[in-house]
Amino acid sequence: MDCKQDVHDLALLGGRAAFDNELYVGRPNLPGRAAFLKRAGDILDRAWLTNNGTYVQQLEKMLAERTRVKHCIPMANGTIALEVAIRALKLSGEVIVPSFTFIATAHALQWLNITPVFCDVGPRTHNLDPARVEELITPRTTGIIGVHLWGRCCDVEGLTAVARKHGLHLLFDAAHALGCSYQGRPVGGLGEAEVFSFHATKFVNTFEGGALATNNDTLAGVVRLMKNFGFSGYDEVRSVGTNGKMNEFSAAMGVTGLEHFEELIAHNRRNYDAYRRELIDVPGLSLLTYDEDEGGNFQYIVLEVASEAPLSRDDLMRILHGERVIARRYFYPGCHQMEPYRTLYPEAGERLPSTRRLAASVLVLPTGTQIGEEDIERICAVIRFAMTRGVEVSARLRAMERVP
Repeated sequence: MDCKQDVHDLALLGGRAAFDNELYVGRPNLPGRAAFLKRAGDILDRAWLTNNGTYVQQLEKMLAERTRVKHCIPMANGTIALEVAIRALKLSGEVIVPSFTFIATAHALQWLNITPVFCDVGPRTHNLDPARVEELITPRTTGIIGVHLWGRCCDVEGLTAVARKHGLHLLFDAAHALGCSYQGRPVGGLGEAEVFSFHATKFVNTFEGGALATNNDTLAGVVRLMKNFGFSGYDEVRSVGTNGKMNEFSAAMGVTGLEHFEELIAHNRRNYDAYRRELIDVPGLSLLTYDEDEGGNFQYIVLEVASEAPLSRDDLMRILHGERVIARRYFYPGCHQMEPYRTLYPEAGERLPSTRRLAASVLVLPTGTQIGEEDIERICAVIRFAMTRGVEVSARLRAMERVP
């Protein structure tokens, strides 16, 4: 029997996949199609495609207002924005970062010949543990990069205290955190700078894009030079720079998305509530929750599969994939287990027990405007069946693996 069909039969859902089309993590939200196309036509009519055009300026203004910062500078993508922030702050030597994050956080440092020192995260917060950060500081340490994972903010107070005590720079990778808050303060004005991502997978996207937010006028001035080759005026270059500019079409998409900001968050919230309702009593599973007292975008539906659960995380993922539900392991297996870091820093994993556990247990489920409550009920039916009959399911999968 075909292995994929065997998985379908195992779920006892009518002998075929639960869904005709794949439901996958990160499918883009595309609100306001007519408004975007009108803006695209306007861009073509103006024949101004890049270089701080009308829509880039409009996007910057909208972002600064929403995040309540003085400067929120659109960039070509979040990785370049992070690299520019690192260079603008003159980081060097070693910078402390989590390993439980997207690889770009570490790559931005390594790309600039700075050593990423991988630090463990809190087992419940999934964010940098300030106590562990302080243990890793050496004379070569110049900064800390916290990541607001899943849109849940770092311990900003704790990290700020550590940074001030040791004279370190502090910035935040806020790729997940547009629309979120810390103690009532919108993400954007925390630390010396924060970097957003507007990649296609984010709930507000610019196709590809990012932004650097700061309240520091001097830093913003340096960043504006750096992201445009160091140009300060026509034919005048004042510093080394790169091409970090956002184009007009991307900015127009961002403006359109921001016009639907509350609608997108409300949809994410409904999906989150539906998952929470459907999975509340499933054995071996816990759903990551959000602080109701803080602003949130509910962009990620994060499951943790307990090590003692009747079915492993990877087997559950395999079942879901067979049903055309493309759940994903995040952030597996951890940056420290990827190259070049696995070779450069082979001992890093010894100080990352929470990171290792999370990388082995986290599974992210589909959400966003492409799915609704009926889809979620069907996804959760598959999960519930698989987990409640985990021993049988696991045995069947092992048998399938032995078939030549």
